[in-house]
Amino acid sequence: MMRSYPADSPQAAARLVVLAMLADGHLDRDELARAEALGVHEQLGLDRAGWHAVLHGFCEDLLSSVGLAWGGACQVDPATLQSLLAEVRDPALRERVLALCLEVAEADGRLTEGEGQVLAHAGLAWRLPLPVTTT
Repeated sequence: MMRSYPADSPQAAARLVVLAMLADGHLDRDELARAEALGVHEQLGLDRAGWHAVLHGFCEDLLSSVGLAWGGACQVDPATLQSLLAEVRDPALRERVLALCLEVAEADGRLTEGEGQVLAHAGLAWRLPLPVTTT
């Protein structure tokens, strides 16, 4: 079972960025570097230790989650994804999170199927178009 965070908390927002990073089944060095370069933790209101705590906690939750599907990608079941997305309610925060997810997911030069699914789900759930990156 995934831990829950208060609605619109920095941790809830950061977890979605982490999910986008892990959606292809591994934590890519380029994606981590891009998150650092973008100052994702600062943009979401966390210090580095808080960012790493969310990252580590999400990995722990994935490892212990019954709804985890492995098949070359790290995916949560649709109900879990919906509950994670529901923890971010503020429209401006949703836009920022979606843009950060896309920026980080594309850092390795490709958008995998798993990453695309997470982004598409978020866009649909939040009724937002996918942002266009400048990289």
